[in-house]
Amino acid sequence: MPRTAPGTAAKRTLVWLGVLLALLATLLGAGSYWSNASWSPRLALDLEGGTQMILAPRAQGGGEITPEQLDQAVEIIRQRVDGSGVAEAEISTQSGQNVIVSLPGTPDAETRELIQASAQMEFRPVLFGGPGQAPAAETPTPEDQLPAPTAEPTNASDPNWITPEIFQEFEATNCLDPAALEPPEEPAPADQPMVACEPDSQGKYILGPVEVPGTDIDSASYGLQTGSQGQSLNSWAVNIDFNDEGTRTFREVTERLFAIDQGDPRNQFAIVLDGRIVSAPTTNAVIPDGNPSISGNFTEESAAALAEQLKYGALPISFEIQSEQQISATLGADQLRLGLIAGLIGLVLVAVYSLFQYRLLGLVTIASLVVAGLLTYLAICILGWTENYRLSLAGVAGLIVAIGQTADSFIVYFERIRDELRDGRGMISAVENGWRRAKRTVLASKAVNLLAALVLYFVAVGNVRGFAFTLGLTAIADLIVVFLFTHPVLRLLARTKFFGEGHAWSGLDPKRLGVTPLYRGAGRIRKPADTLPVPARARNKAAAGEAERRLTIAERRIAEQQKAMAGRGRNPENEESK
Repeated sequence: MPRTAPGTAAKRTLVWLGVLLALLATLLGAGSYWSNASWSPRLALDLEGGTQMILAPRAQGGGEITPEQLDQAVEIIRQRVDGSGVAEAEISTQSGQNVIVSLPGTPDAETRELIQASAQMEFRPVLFGGPGQAPAAETPTPEDQLPAPTAEPTNASDPNWITPEIFQEFEATNCLDPAALEPPEEPAPADQPMVACEPDSQGKYILGPVEVPGTDIDSASYGLQTGSQGQSLNSWAVNIDFNDEGTRTFREVTERLFAIDQGDPRNQFAIVLDGRIVSAPTTNAVIPDGNPSISGNFTEESAAALAEQLKYGALPISFEIQSEQQISATLGADQLRLGLIAGLIGLVLVAVYSLFQYRLLGLVTIASLVVAGLLTYLAICILGWTENYRLSLAGVAGLIVAIGQTADSFIVYFERIRDELRDGRGMISAVENGWRRAKRTVLASKAVNLLAALVLYFVAVGNVRGFAFTLGLTAIADLIVVFLFTHPVLRLLARTKFFGEGHAWSGLDPKRLGVTPLYRGAGRIRKPADTLPVPARARNKAAAGEAERRLTIAERRIAEQQKAMAGRGRNPENEESK
């Protein structure tokens, strides 16, 4: 099977890059038309301003709040906010008593609820269930028909926990009333039953005492369910990972609940947050490893929300918004303008250097930077729409730093091509061999950049995470551009007369390749010993060697005959006439 010609492969690669850019632009356009996407990046608190909320903490049971608990509250609130995207939020304490949360823009109801939510996460068994609406006032259950305990409860699922008082509270509760879904002023004791509503199903339940506290959860995640043979079931589930204590307790609970018929409400256990049922799944198996999976009528959004609540639900403090006000940008439009001007100056300097050092070959660098900038811009806008990513001044600094790192990849590639030309190779061969050598250097360089960005992102907070994020994003964009644009373009240019024959303005003129440039990429600077040009005789010898390698077999035989005859002092033309 014949191999695809390099020129054809290069054109095909450029087409794929165009398809990628068109898909990103179409996605962003569709998001701006049917959703809340925007063609401009979302700005962070330091550039746009936003909302400042002062939260007053409230400890469970009305006790005092220690500084350690408040610090833990700040950290978990930060995790909750950052869990929805790089929002560049600022969270701190005030006088060791309150928590100040500053968010860019105007936070929606879900964000407010996530910040205020108490971490009184509990796992309670279900004792009794019914519709969420309270019965008519004229038809209450007669007192002689109210359930009454006959013995002391033996476990948390024992129906003897249902007293007449708790059953009357159950009947009087109307889960369709929004007030019934508000967190209670005083949380129910962990060792007593309680009545709670499930907003999603609009049902209500009598729940037994707490069996597994939320502090026993190590982590939680969500994803598509898989069948017994590993196939995707196209439905979402929430996965919980308990610690050692939670694993042991949850195994005992599931052993008891699994023995109860699934039609019985007591086969269910309820996940309760702030006195409200988050989910009340049935028990389909004994869970011995502490990794239960909750399935149901989840959408991706609802599964993600439940996983987020479970993951960051172990906070022993609830919060009340004491005050809220709009705040102006700390840096504002002037600083953003100055940052953009600094980026443009850096871009111009890179362009000037490229044109000075590489003549018209520098246009490839400029075009590559433009494509990388377009790709990065679309990615930032899409991430702002889908992941609530916001661009801060630190992020702008990351973009400016990326200009030099991106140009460095092109310089390494160009210098590898020049090295090949100095060795006497033709232009097409120099591009292919130079790419094989430069590719390893570029990949190693970008791997280091990505590793540094990942480490910085995960160990830092606030604006520094924005800097690390843009640094990693631009490194990925750089790799895409080098592989899908710069290299294919050079493969095509190598087949043109202007670049292939080394025009004086092409940047690949053989007469100028003997001088080592001041900067050769990857941090390499010209040394004094490298300043001497290659002698013209060496350049001619290299060119003659390349010309000899290009000869056909017949031409090579004729040249050998002519050389042999010249060595004997005979004229090849006279011999031929004889």
